[in-house]
Amino acid sequence: MDYAHIMVAVDPEEESRPRVRLAAHLADLFGAGLVGIAAERPDYAVFSADPGSGGPFVLPVLHELCLDRLRQAHTLFEQEAAGRSRLAWRSDIEDPLAFLLAQAVAADLVVIGRSAADTPAARFAIPSAEAVMDLGRPVLVAPAGVDHIEASRVAIAWKNTREARRAVADAMPFLQRASRVVVCTVSPGRAVDEALFLVRALEARGIPAVAARTDRDGAGAAEALVDMASEHAADLLVAGAYGHSRLREWVFGGVTRDLLRACPIACLLSH
Repeated sequence: MDYAHIMVAVDPEEESRPRVRLAAHLADLFGAGLVGIAAERPDYAVFSADPGSGGPFVLPVLHELCLDRLRQAHTLFEQEAAGRSRLAWRSDIEDPLAFLLAQAVAADLVVIGRSAADTPAARFAIPSAEAVMDLGRPVLVAPAGVDHIEASRVAIAWKNTREARRAVADAMPFLQRASRVVVCTVSPGRAVDEALFLVRALEARGIPAVAARTDRDGAGAAEALVDMASEHAADLLVAGAYGHSRLREWVFGGVTRDLLRACPIACLLSH
């Protein structure tokens, strides 16, 4: 099992470069095709219908500004993914999330950055929460500045639920290449037994795995998971994403919310 096509969300800002390099590195690792994707909607907030403001001439200008930024994103993608033969580019003047959802059928793994509503790339930004919950694909959320992961050691945030089981299945190409997998649980008692069940299941596939557990000890569960991953030198954390939609907004459990907001290592999330 491998990822045949990896898709990466691109914008024209410099912060996008490490993300493209990370996706390109993963494409090399798995022998996958790499697809860059970008979309933006015109900033209609600057448009006025007041005839005296030159309104009829503003929309074409905004349209051209979007096209120019999409061209810049394409150039950045080509620069950072240079030298690879299986490259594709897709872009449009469209809502970024809606465009990604439409294109994700061609992806086995989607690489995005964290949402950044206060940056110049805001209109390009893929809302990470909505992407994780709506794509139906494993989503690798890349922290800022991370352009490479070895994934020789992988941590799994484990609870025996549908979401966690789905995440393990989606992460199998990483797990099969890992030299060590750490199954992490953050709770007392029988969770250790649940972790050992997964350890045995992984070992049956030839994947070296161990179990690790910690109590919260005053720290949040996400922080405890990250600490365990760091202790075992893992640079990839695999986790199920938990949440539900309320009035078109996603309401998350604490672990998913905190991992999306501030996980310092690459995080592969599935729902």
